Amino acid sequence: MELGPNIENTVRNIVSARAENAITFRDVVFSYVKEGPAVLTIDRLSIKKGEKVAIIGPSGAGKTTLMRLINGSLDLKTGELGILGEKFVSGTQRSREFRRKTGFIFQNFHLIERASVFENVLWGRLAYTNPLLSLVGWFGNRDKEIALRAIEEVSLMPQVSQRADTLSGGQLQRVAIARVLAQEPEIILADEPVSNLDPALTDDIMDLLTEVSENHKVTLVMNLHQTEIAKCYAERIIGLRGGEIVHDSKEENLSNRAPKSIFYPEVRPLKFPKDLN
Repeated sequence: MELGPNIENTVRNIVSARAENAITFRDVVFSYVKEGPAVLTIDRLSIKKGEKVAIIGPSGAGKTTLMRLINGSLDLKTGELGILGEKFVSGTQRSREFRRKTGFIFQNFHLIERASVFENVLWGRLAYTNPLLSLVGWFGNRDKEIALRAIEEVSLMPQVSQRADTLSGGQLQRVAIARVLAQEPEIILADEPVSNLDPALTDDIMDLLTEVSENHKVTLVMNLHQTEIAKCYAERIIGLRGGEIVHDSKEENLSNRAPKSIFYPEVRPLKFPKDLN
C-alpha cells in the first residue's frame, strides 16, 4: 500500500526529529510520593544532539529531578521520555549497555577518597567490564588506556597516582570530568558543576567542561544557579520554576528581566476599589 505524500512527509519529519534529538520529554508528570504534589511537569521538551544547554532556576525548581529522570536513576511515572532515539515509559528498564551512554557529573564529585586519580577514572569503564570481574577491580588494557587518555585530557597526569583526598576542589572536579570521559557517553549531565568550587576556579572548570563536550561531540546539559555563567557557556537556557518550564531560549535572547521571572514569581499589586465609601 502506498502512502500519500502528506503522510510520507509526516513520517519523514518524525524520523528526522528522533535522529536529531538526544532528549525528549512528552507529557511528563513526576512526584516522589504516590498521589503527592508534582515536582516536575513538562508537556514538551526537546534537546538536540550536540547542544550545550543550561537549566537554571531556584532551589527546589526540579532541576536535579529532571537530570535524574534523564539518566534513569528515577523511574518515570507518567508520560514519555526519549533518550537517543529510544522511548521510555513507566516501568521501562534500561539495559546496562544503554545506561553507559549517559554520564553524570555530581555536585559533590562522588569520588573514592582513598583511591588514586587513575583508579577513580577507571571506574568510568565499569559498564564495559564483565560485572563479575569488576567486583575484583579487573579492567582490560583498553580500559586502562582510555582512562589514561581521559586523565591527560583534563591535565592531571602529574597527579595520576595521587589519592583523591589529597587533591584540591578544582582537581577533584577534573577527576570527575575525566571519569565521565572514560565512560565514553553520548550525553553528559553536570549537576551544579561549579557550586562547590572557589569562584576563581569557575571559568577553568566551565571552559574544560564545554571544551571536552565539543571535542567529543556529546550533548551537554548543566544545572546552574548563576545566570551569567549560563549565558557565557550555554547555547540555550531553560528556566525552571515550581517544576515547570518558564523560559526557553538561546542565550543571546535571555534578557535582564528574564532571570528575575525565573527565580522570583511575578507579584501583582492588589487592586482596591477607587471609592471605598
